[in-house]
Amino acid sequence: MKEKIISVINQKGGVGKTTTVINLAAGLSQNNKKILVIDLDPQGNSTTGLGLLNISQSSNSIYEVLSGSKKIDDVISKTKFSNLDIITSNVDLSGLEVETADDGRRAYILKEKLAAYLNDSRGRYDYVLIDCPPSLSLLTVMALVASHSLLVPLQTEFFALEGITQLIKTIDRIKVGLNPNLEIRGILLTMFDKRNRLSSEVELEARNYFKEKVYKNVVPRNVRLSEAPSHGMPVIFYDKNCPGSKSYLNFTKEFLAQEESFVTAA
Repeated sequence: MKEKIISVINQKGGVGKTTTVINLAAGLSQNNKKILVIDLDPQGNSTTGLGLLNISQSSNSIYEVLSGSKKIDDVISKTKFSNLDIITSNVDLSGLEVETADDGRRAYILKEKLAAYLNDSRGRYDYVLIDCPPSLSLLTVMALVASHSLLVPLQTEFFALEGITQLIKTIDRIKVGLNPNLEIRGILLTMFDKRNRLSSEVELEARNYFKEKVYKNVVPRNVRLSEAPSHGMPVIFYDKNCPGSKSYLNFTKEFLAQEESFVTAA
C-alpha cells in the first residue's frame, strides 16, 4: 500500500488537534501500521506528547529539513512505541516564514522533501500524520500542499463552525493553485460534553452540514486525555480504560474501516 499523507488541521488552538494526532498514530501503530508523525507546530506538543523531551536545542528536527541543512532520513526519531516514529519540532520553526521569504517555491518544500524520502525504499510507512500549527500560516500551507487528505478536529463549542468555514476557504484556494487532489477525509468532533446542550446542538449542525464527512465516534471531555501528554504518552497507553481512550480506539477502528471502503470503491 502506498503511504497516505494526512494533515490534522484546525487553525483554532485548543481543539484536540495534537491529542488526535498522537492517539490516532498510537492506535494505528497497535494495528500493525507503520506510522511517521511530523510535528509541524513550533510549540512541539506532539514531540513531548510522544515522550521526546529536552529537544528544544535539537538540531535533528523538521526545521533542519525545511531550511535545507538535512534530509528527512537524518532527522527521524524512534519513539518508545513500536511502529511509531516522529520528526520532532522546536521553536526554530517559527522563523521559517521570514527565512524563506525570497523562495518562490517555498510552499512545495515539505512536499518535495517528503516525496524524495518516501519514494526511496527506506521510507516504508503506511501513514504520515502531520500535526499542523494552530494558524493558517506558511507551515500550514506547506502541510496542505504535501498532503493527500485532511482530518479536522472540531470542538463542540460555540463559534466552532464559523472557524471551519475560514479553513474550507483556505483549502479551496490550495486546491485551485497548489494541490488539486486535496480532500477532507473526515471531521472528528472533540471535547463533547453530553450534559451540555450546546455540544449536542453543534454536533447536529455539523452532521447536517458536512453529512457523512463527520465521524460517528466523538471524543468526550476527559481529564485523563489532558493528563497523558505530561507523561509523554498517548492516552490509549496511559489509561486504556478511560472514556478518552475508548473513544480514540473506536475512532481508529472507524478510520481503518473508512480506508477499506475507499479501497473497495476504487
